[in-house]
This record gives sequence, C-alpha cells and structure tokens, in this order.
Amino acid sequence: MARTKLVAGNWKMNGTAADLVEARAIAAGAGEGVEVALCLPATLIERAARALPGFAIGGQDVRAEKAGAFTGDISTQMLIDAGASLTIVGHSERRQGHDERNGVVRGKAEAAMIAGLKVILCVGEELAIRDAGRAIDWVTAQLDECLPSKPINAACFAVAYEPIWAIGTGKIPSMEEIAEMHAALRQRLIAAYGDDGNDVRILYGGSVKASNAAEIFAIADVDGALVGGASLTAADFLPIVAAARLAR
Repeated sequence: MARTKLVAGNWKMNGTAADLVEARAIAAGAGEGVEVALCLPATLIERAARALPGFAIGGQDVRAEKAGAFTGDISTQMLIDAGASLTIVGHSERRQGHDERNGVVRGKAEAAMIAGLKVILCVGEELAIRDAGRAIDWVTAQLDECLPSKPINAACFAVAYEPIWAIGTGKIPSMEEIAEMHAALRQRLIAAYGDDGNDVRILYGGSVKASNAAEIFAIADVDGALVGGASLTAADFLPIVAAARLAR
C-alpha cells in the first residue's frame, strides 16, 4: 500500500499573530491527497488551532516529563491543550543548541506518542561525517538509539532525514545520496518494527523548495518533506505540497 505523502512546515523561531495570514493561506490551499501540517512557535499554536479547525498544527519540541520544575519547556499535555496534534523531536538545532542526546530524544518521542501526539523524529549528519564516508552508519545508529519502543502506530510516527549541512544553506545531497540514506533508514525501521516499519513515513528535509521538490519526491522511500524557510509563506510552501500530490 502506498504511503500518503506528508509535508510539514517548521517555522522555527519565526512568526507573530500577523503571520497567521500565511498559515490561513496554506491551509486553504493544501487540498487533498497529501497530509499537510505546520509546526509553529508555541506562542502561535492555540491561535492557529482556533483559526484553522481541522488543519494539523504542531509543536517544534516537547518535554518528556508530564510536569515539573522545567522552566521554559512545554509538556505533551500543554501542546494538546493548545490544540496541537503533532510535534517535532530531535531537530538538529535542538541537538546542537541544547545538547539533546539520543536518549533524551527517544524519551520525548515515546512520551508524545503515549499522550496521543503524532511525532516527527529528526536524524541527520554533519558535513564532516558525510565527507568522511560515515553518513549511513552515523545516521542509522542515531535512529536506532532514538526510536520509540514497540508497539508504534505507523500512521502517527514519521522519521525526517535532515543532513545538517543542508539546512538553510541551499545545498542538498545528490538524489543518489538521498535514495541511499532513505533505503538504509527503511531497513532499520523494518529491523525494529517488522512489517510496520514499511508503513512509517520517511521525510527528507534540508533546503527543500519548489524547484527541487518534484525530483526529491520521485525517489523511492521519500514520503514527504520537513520544510523550514520555504514553509513561512504560502507562495513558497504550496508548490512543494503540489509536487508531493503529483508524486503519489
């Protein structure tokens, strides 16, 4: 059975109430046949969820603990209460900027799924690792250490491969390199979850834009995209959604 493409936007630390006009335009133009979501700053989640009923709004991170003395963090129940239906975990900017280790990321993924949130789990390598020829081993080991324990609902869990050196740089791996990595990640998912591993979507992220989306989506085991800067406006994001729809 074909996996429905998922295209998720990550607004990162961008956006105020005035920018919800772009979220409305994205929701209005998303259409059918592709799952579309926006992972917004925490300050916008409730307002976006109220403004866009039925459209998937997500968080960019979550804390594994249910509550406690964790100043500045956000719990699964806080996200759900605000109207989020999904969250990103393990983004490289969290790993690098906040020293998040694989075990922490795994705990976040497990807590989010137990709470009923869908999860996008990010993995990816730095340029030095790619140049050393270690990208496949590095990223698959990272995935192994971050994967939630069984059982999983494949419809509620996705993996996003984001080569760190491609995020926001305009550079991307070759199509062959993307295909090789996604095939390796698929094998690790099958090893972990059996047949259910075939149903987990694997997204590509890192300088995805309208001009390269169709080529990327044509690759086997690329089941969508996690999009950064190009998700901030409908004009940039909706052509990527359209490319995913045509690639079904």
